[in-house]
Amino acid sequence: METQEIRPLAGIFWMLLTGLCFVAVNVIVKSLGGSLPAPQSAFLRFVAGLILLLPVLPGIIRTGISTKALKLIGLRGFFHTAAVMAWFFAMARIPLAEATAMSYMSPVYVTLGAAFFLGERLAARRLIAVGFALIGVLIMLRPGFRELSPGHYAQLFATLSFAVSFLFAKRLASEVSPSVAVAALAIVVTIGLAPFAYAVWVPPTFSQIAWLFGVAVFATAGHYTMARAFAVAPISVTQPVTFLQLVWAVILGVLIFGEPVDNWVVFGGLVIMVSVSFIAWREAVLKRRQARVIDL
Repeated sequence: METQEIRPLAGIFWMLLTGLCFVAVNVIVKSLGGSLPAPQSAFLRFVAGLILLLPVLPGIIRTGISTKALKLIGLRGFFHTAAVMAWFFAMARIPLAEATAMSYMSPVYVTLGAAFFLGERLAARRLIAVGFALIGVLIMLRPGFRELSPGHYAQLFATLSFAVSFLFAKRLASEVSPSVAVAALAIVVTIGLAPFAYAVWVPPTFSQIAWLFGVAVFATAGHYTMARAFAVAPISVTQPVTFLQLVWAVILGVLIFGEPVDNWVVFGGLVIMVSVSFIAWREAVLKRRQARVIDL
């Protein structure tokens, strides 16, 4: 059986670029703050994303899609739409480092969802890692010891909804090609955001539109570099690199937004990241074992 060449350093390089792209997305969205309502900002960002997809959309639209795939696309789009609105709302209201650290919980929710809804086995060691990740969230948020804002709850909801969207993406992977899945998500989410954006619409400035187009560019580039990273190195190598996003978020939060460094957030984020890295490593080990069985 032919195997793809593994290049860990190349994978780390591409994942570093991924982190920079996604931190740039966070910084731009936070810089816009509450100058535009969250649904409208999200809508304009996805319209810009569709513009970037225009060269490939005709070919994708002509691709036949089964009824089952259409249902999965619709369900994924529903949860992704809710997640995007909540995320834009949260980014304007909580520190950059907290938003970044809380987003690390998405793979943990995916792991739990895959066990409960997709029938994947959740071994004891992975379950312990999930438990430590949840402890990391409690360390970070410290409920009962400080007041949590609506932004914190919105970010928790966004992270959970993104995880549900990813679970539908896993189901969709066997039905359509990745390009069709990406384009379909962009179309469905844009349509889903439209009525919410219309309800709160305020005239945007050219500068705001330009910055949101920049969000679309960096987000698209981030997904591309992530795909390149996964193509040349196992996730057990690339996943720990994503912790640098928290480092950059802390630094940029201080330099750009004047946010104080919260040691509890950094420590909680580290606990979550170690847990997520362990889960990724265990998944890589299991995949290698399955590959050996198939080769035999």
